[in-house]
Amino acid sequence: MDELLGQITTAVRGMWIYRRLAMLITWLVAAVGVGAVLMMPDHYQASARVFVDTQSILRPLMTGIAVQPNIEQQVAMLSRTLLSRPTVERLVRTVDLDLGANSKAAKDAVVDTVTKSISIQTTGRDNLYTLSYRDQNPEKAQRVVQALLTIFVESSLGASRQDSDSARRFLDEQIKSYEAKLTDAEGRLKAFKLRNIELQSQSGLDSAGRAAEIGNLLSQARLELREAESARAAASRQLEMLRAQTGESLLGSAVGIQTPELDARLYEQKRNLDTLLQRYTDEHPDVANTRRLIGELETQKRREMEELRRKAQAAPGSPAVQTNPAAVELSRIYSAAEVQVASLRARVVEYESRANRVQQQLKVAPQLEAELAQLNRDYQINQKNYADLVSRRESAMMSGQLENTSNVAEFRVIDPPRVAPKPVAPNRVLLMPITLLVALGAGLGMAFLMSQIRPVFFDGVALRQLTQLPLLGVVDLIPSDDFRQRESRSLKRFIMALLALVFLYAGGMLALSYLSGLLG
Repeated sequence: MDELLGQITTAVRGMWIYRRLAMLITWLVAAVGVGAVLMMPDHYQASARVFVDTQSILRPLMTGIAVQPNIEQQVAMLSRTLLSRPTVERLVRTVDLDLGANSKAAKDAVVDTVTKSISIQTTGRDNLYTLSYRDQNPEKAQRVVQALLTIFVESSLGASRQDSDSARRFLDEQIKSYEAKLTDAEGRLKAFKLRNIELQSQSGLDSAGRAAEIGNLLSQARLELREAESARAAASRQLEMLRAQTGESLLGSAVGIQTPELDARLYEQKRNLDTLLQRYTDEHPDVANTRRLIGELETQKRREMEELRRKAQAAPGSPAVQTNPAAVELSRIYSAAEVQVASLRARVVEYESRANRVQQQLKVAPQLEAELAQLNRDYQINQKNYADLVSRRESAMMSGQLENTSNVAEFRVIDPPRVAPKPVAPNRVLLMPITLLVALGAGLGMAFLMSQIRPVFFDGVALRQLTQLPLLGVVDLIPSDDFRQRESRSLKRFIMALLALVFLYAGGMLALSYLSGLLG
């Protein structure tokens, strides 16, 4: 710390030797600075304030029906992008600021200068914008602000309509594209179903589920067949016992000119045919097979009817059997059992045939199901996108009509473009102290520079350290009375020159402040 203080003290003493030169440089720099500040041209500022009213009554009414753009965000973005180069070039041409610019470089310089001089400020949530411009000519500044205000309003309205038209055109193109995709997906799905029509069911192409369902139906039909056969055997045994007791053949006596077994089978097959025709076409293998079986049963019925008529004519029934209630009831039960057995047997045969076909179809079913799932997925995706696009297009059209029939945002000019009578720049009252500080700094810098160029040693230690030579001795200076008087007068002149400079600056600042107040 002592060494540092010693170095600072040595530097100050060295600078003090060149105080006259430092004061001269300070006065010269101060004079030049004051002249430069006073010669600066005045700049006038023109400004205007615009309020953007976005609180339209239609906005809450059309919520959820039409697409409503964020007007506040659009206006804020417009205010930030208004100072783009194309907009400023348009502004320069409108106000004729480039009349004296003959070359491209000169025009670019004019555009850059105008861009730096324009200011757009906002208060944020209040949607209140202030447009300002500075120029040496107050009339030119006012014209620039007026043109900028016009561009600001026109750009906001034009951009909104242009965005709506672009959105509608884009949606129309996408709808046409997805309409073609949807038609193609429908064609591929239709062709696939026509190729595999025999594999289709009410629940689709789930072959594993159909196989399990048919297996369950086959098991149920076999169980019912066994139950019906057991019931028929029991009825037959009771008839045999009754025949042994009465000595008459009840079964032969009870036979009339009817074929209940064939009638039941025909009824079952016809009902099966109606069910198949509801699900398949006439060319389906199951439909053709059922019709063939119905034809065979009808032929067999005609033959048995003729045979029974002949037997009835040859051996008429016994009155005892016809009058026995037990025999009549057992005969009816036996006939019903015969009909049920025949019907269930036909059902079992049909389910066995279906089960065999389903087992063959299971070999190719996974590939077909995967292909159908892919086709359905493509179709559903295209259909969903198509419906969404159509809905959005209707919303966009309504939004465009809303913009054309009403003003969603209204621009109100709060303060028209005007120029302040007092120049806004340069601030000479603020620049004057700065020039004083610069002058003082220049004087100190010159004194320090001279002390380094022509150094002076104030003690023997510093001289010995610098020269690296032995020091024989030091002779102290004994100042005389004349020397002390000269130093005293020099110090007084230096203080008076410094105070005069400060007072002149203070007086100049007061005068400038007074003149600025008069102009304001």
